[in-house]
Amino acid sequence: MDDMRAREVLTAAGLPAGAELLALGENAVFGLGDLVVKVGRDSTHHPELRERAEREVAVALWLADSGVPAVRAAEPLARVVEGHPVTLWHRLADAVRPSEPRDLAPLLTQVHALPAPQGFTLPRRELLGGVERWLRLAGDAIDPADADYLRGRRDGFAKAAAALAPHLAPGPIHGDALPRNVHVGPDGPVLVDLETFSADLREHDLVVLALSRDRYGLPARAYDAFTEAYGWDVRAWEGCAVLRGARETASCAWVSQHAPANPKALAEFRRRVASLREDDPEVRWYPF
Repeated sequence: MDDMRAREVLTAAGLPAGAELLALGENAVFGLGDLVVKVGRDSTHHPELRERAEREVAVALWLADSGVPAVRAAEPLARVVEGHPVTLWHRLADAVRPSEPRDLAPLLTQVHALPAPQGFTLPRRELLGGVERWLRLAGDAIDPADADYLRGRRDGFAKAAAALAPHLAPGPIHGDALPRNVHVGPDGPVLVDLETFSADLREHDLVVLALSRDRYGLPARAYDAFTEAYGWDVRAWEGCAVLRGARETASCAWVSQHAPANPKALAEFRRRVASLREDDPEVRWYPF
């Protein structure tokens, strides 16, 4: 999906095609006055994309009822327009500063204290569920041996993760707990990007920043501020390496889908796979 196609969907939904494009990734995100519109990829052959959008709206309503600071849905249901899920959100006030890991900790504490929602079911955190789709989108742009290597890692870590004994009580999680998914407005930090909400090991939410510390250049002092605010360091848990390995595998596969059209993505994909093959946990990974 590109900018042009997303604007065609806006028109079909009765919304102005001239809306401001805020982001283009898994979704096209547009600003429209006091609203934000998210246009998802075509779900005609991938119904899970429509289900994910529908669940994100349900999660937003549930968090509002639970008093958790988070982005609020402007409509109670997702639309499906020419096969694309479309959701409307209340636009947040401008950020007063960039978010930091310490802003994320109290929000996760609130989410991790919640019981399962009533009226809908959160799925398991299918961290590895997109690997096959991403590798297929990569096609011939990547070495087939690298694709097979990632498939083998996916299968191995999926089996290992299923056998883990958690330290924390399982339950609702954000699923992609990074500072970029926190918006610090005039009233304080709020959670955004709710589409990965799941019911699974709470440790999933904590491994994300542990990996960021090692792979993405998160300063140690920022990570320590997060663990101090949360009250526990997931690296002390023996299952940490398993969830980390699963997330690394998924991250590599996600990059691969961009390789056909982006030489920088291909180079980064190769860097990441090489670091996994060499079992070097400290090779820095970069955006592209």
